[in-house]
Amino acid sequence: MGFKIGVVGAGQFAAGFMPLFKAHPFVDEVSLAELDPDRRAHFAETYGISKTYDSLDDMLKNSDVDAVAIITQRHLHGPQTLAALRAGKHVYCAVPMAQSEEEIEEILEEVKRTGLIYMTGETSYYYPSTVLCRDRFNTGLFGKFVYGEAQYMHDMIHGFYDAYRYSGGADWTKLAGIPPMYYPTHTMSMILSVTGAKAIQVSCLGYKDAHMDRIFTEGGNIWENIFSDETALIRTSDGGMLRSNEFRRVGWGGGTSVYMSMYGTTGSYEEHAGGAVWTDLSMKIEDLSELMTCRVGTAPEGQDEELANEALRTDFYSFTANVHHSYRLPPEFNGLRNGHMGSHQFLVDDFMKSIATGKLPPNNAWRAADYMLPGLIAHQSALKGGETLNIPQIEEPPKNWELLDPDSFVAYRF
Repeated sequence: MGFKIGVVGAGQFAAGFMPLFKAHPFVDEVSLAELDPDRRAHFAETYGISKTYDSLDDMLKNSDVDAVAIITQRHLHGPQTLAALRAGKHVYCAVPMAQSEEEIEEILEEVKRTGLIYMTGETSYYYPSTVLCRDRFNTGLFGKFVYGEAQYMHDMIHGFYDAYRYSGGADWTKLAGIPPMYYPTHTMSMILSVTGAKAIQVSCLGYKDAHMDRIFTEGGNIWENIFSDETALIRTSDGGMLRSNEFRRVGWGGGTSVYMSMYGTTGSYEEHAGGAVWTDLSMKIEDLSELMTCRVGTAPEGQDEELANEALRTDFYSFTANVHHSYRLPPEFNGLRNGHMGSHQFLVDDFMKSIATGKLPPNNAWRAADYMLPGLIAHQSALKGGETLNIPQIEEPPKNWELLDPDSFVAYRF
């Protein structure tokens, strides 16, 4: 017997996940909750969804779903996650986890109280660069961690204006000015998921925006945020250093908006728009292009053709690279769309394996908090001119809650 999954939100991102949930061998039924009746009807027809609901509340009250996949606006994730957990549902939630320390604490308490699975859908965890660095770090090739840097360089003109208009309605500009460090999980996870360390101190600077759209201004958004770009320098619990750049006004047009580099005492990985290399104390340079390159496809006929443009193709139609552990994916995913550097299929598979086994997924609630808290404190630092602040340290998951190894779990029948 499989599970019933309720997808919440019929936006551009949800379109990349609906076919995967429907195809996963642990899923019996997929339903949809969406406020907009036209979008709800369009999604239902496009993806063959027979059960729809006009809100998350409606779904939680009137359906028998086992889990919900929350793919809604950023500022809604915390309250919606709490509502779902309190209704007895497992939760897959797109990033970010929440918008405050208090929301994060409440989510952790609910997960611990209920024993339900919470997983954050952090795509960068399965970017080729992160996978390669995690594999090589675990085999000791880096030595001890010294320094890592990651950057999410996504100018507003590269799809963000359209995305916020689509999801935010008449007041979309009020939601578009979210502090960049309130969306830090791409960069934080790339380094922290490799080393397993935590961020313990941060100093952050902000760039005051002066664009004519006045999105990043006092009164321009619900956060009263004036920074379009923020950069943070972080001390990690293993004695290393991490730099995170979250930029929303930047003249950058690389093949992807998310990059990382990482340096250890015996080996290092460097990535930029031109490619990626490995180097070590032998002074040799290894070109990683063959391992790291994701094949990029096009939208299925009749599905999301409005997204099938060059600027968004990598995000929504990129498949796996040679470095990915593709052997562990269900055969039902063969030929299906993927996205964000091949990560979508791995994320759905992790979640379904986790709720099937009751084991914590790699991107569990505690790791989600580790990715999110540094950004919240970093923004506070930026507001104080870069003052160094301590990052709250959360408890570890309960010792009796086993961690899932999704690579070793490859049987797809109960």
